[in-house]
Amino acid sequence: MAVQTVASTTDSTVDLGPAAALSCRECGHRVPLGPVFACEECFGPLEIAYDFSAYDTEELRKQIEAGPANIWRYAPLLPVPADVATKPNINPGWTQLVKADNLARELGVTGGLYVKDDSGNPTHSFKDRVVAQALEAARAFGFTTLSCSSTGNLAGAVGAAAARAGFRSCVFIPHDLEQGKVVMAAVYGGELVGIEGNYDDVNRFCSELIGDPAGEGWGFVNVNLRPYYAEGSKTLAYEICEQLGWQLPDQLVVPIASGSQLTKIDKGLQELIKLGLVEDKPYKIFGAQAEGCSPVSTAYKAGHDVVRPQKPNTIAKSLAIGNPADGPYVLDIARRTGGAVEDVTDEQVVDAIKILARTEGIFAETAGGVTVGVTKKLIENGLLDPTKTTVVLNTGDGLKTLDAVAGTGLTATIRPNLDSFREAGLA
Repeated sequence: MAVQTVASTTDSTVDLGPAAALSCRECGHRVPLGPVFACEECFGPLEIAYDFSAYDTEELRKQIEAGPANIWRYAPLLPVPADVATKPNINPGWTQLVKADNLARELGVTGGLYVKDDSGNPTHSFKDRVVAQALEAARAFGFTTLSCSSTGNLAGAVGAAAARAGFRSCVFIPHDLEQGKVVMAAVYGGELVGIEGNYDDVNRFCSELIGDPAGEGWGFVNVNLRPYYAEGSKTLAYEICEQLGWQLPDQLVVPIASGSQLTKIDKGLQELIKLGLVEDKPYKIFGAQAEGCSPVSTAYKAGHDVVRPQKPNTIAKSLAIGNPADGPYVLDIARRTGGAVEDVTDEQVVDAIKILARTEGIFAETAGGVTVGVTKKLIENGLLDPTKTTVVLNTGDGLKTLDAVAGTGLTATIRPNLDSFREAGLA
């Protein structure tokens, strides 16, 4: 049977492919597809619900493998129209899954270690995946301005996607972000607004703007478009399994900011199992945070189900969300899969950035330093099995967070002659 799409329950003029409805993650209440993100019954978060019952596994596999080398190869599993690949979008995804043998030797991993390097996306972070997805929802709902609250990477991704698609963009960031991220967000020509405060202050402001007439026609990718936006993270799970030969990894280490990426990676893995695209087997998901903003790690270690907000104080600013919306769900997944949530100091983050660069030639931003550092710590603490296949996520390019490794520089300065070269001990 050929792959078919399922008609949505919203206005027939809106084409979001196989998406059937929005479903509350807490109470299960369903509503038609639209730019809403909270359940009207219990105020729980809404997410996309699908009906994949008509899909034939082998036909679906063939369709995916014949698809474009970006996230749209998985269009049959995403809330996008079937012709999404023909629309102006930044087309992220299909990034490298690096077999990290040198890093494996450094960390003592014998079961196979991989780095999913998402720095290869158009604006050099995984945020291109979620923004590309949100852009299609914004297009379907008739929005004219693309916006977001951001710790940096998302702002750049929104600016680029809006420029490509001909949307206006206006994004909001904490006023004290790394200069590299500010420049990368501003260069696309949209409006970039600094808010005096941290990310949680920025996010609250954006939520207020949505309810104001000034925000009419605005699609906030991580607020009123959040259910669609979040689905972009599933494509990381899809790619990892396809790149492993349609197999589940044994262990994954995923950075935590809002927690949405980790929860949607788990959702993606579960969908692949239900569709029969991978063989079902146990897997563990580990969450990674920086010590200076570790509300989920703190809750996990204390055995709590509630995540208490923290005031961020870390160089890993892309993960500096003190009140993570998906924190409780991250705890559930870590415990259900037998994983854990761990954190590392800023010094360990910097060391891990250098280790990854030195061993694999991958220059990660601070979030990547967090995942590599946590992986090292998990192995040392006996929580991560070094004999199992492990995938570590690097979600951004180190050029965005140069300040973190600013002390790195010249090995020596010599005169342009051989004697000087030898005197420096370089021969």
